[in-house]
Amino acid sequence: MSQCPSRCCSCVWVTSVCQPIAEAVFRKLVTDQKLSDHWRIDSAEICTYEIGNPPDYQEQSCMKKHGIPMSHTAWQFTKEDFATFSYILCMDEINLRDLNRNSNQIKNCKTKIELLGSYNPQNQLHC
Repeated sequence: MSQCPSRCCSCVWVTSVCQPIAEAVFRKLVTDQKLSDHWRIDSAEICTYEIGNPPDYQEQSCMKKHGIPMSHTAWQFTKEDFATFSYILCMDEINLRDLNRNSNQIKNCKTKIELLGSYNPQNQLHC
């Protein structure tokens, strides 16, 4: 992993079903706000099911329909990534628990690990 500009965020899921969409939407929001130079955005999965694969056709079709560019190849999140990312946004409670447990094994880990849904102003979770 390369070093981050000033902030890095990874969206993490068990497999790469929703997280490429979260990455694409987050990237678009950052780009629309002209903050791309300040962020490195990526997404990863905890399991190995989809490593090396692009998002499935339904994800790509949905993003195309909404005019959101999507470019992603699935990769697995590792303990070393805690040193790379400032923020990790989890898609569910299971990943939040697992990543918090893993981060506790990293000395001086400063990564902020939260649920992506905690940033939803309507407090509704949709994937």
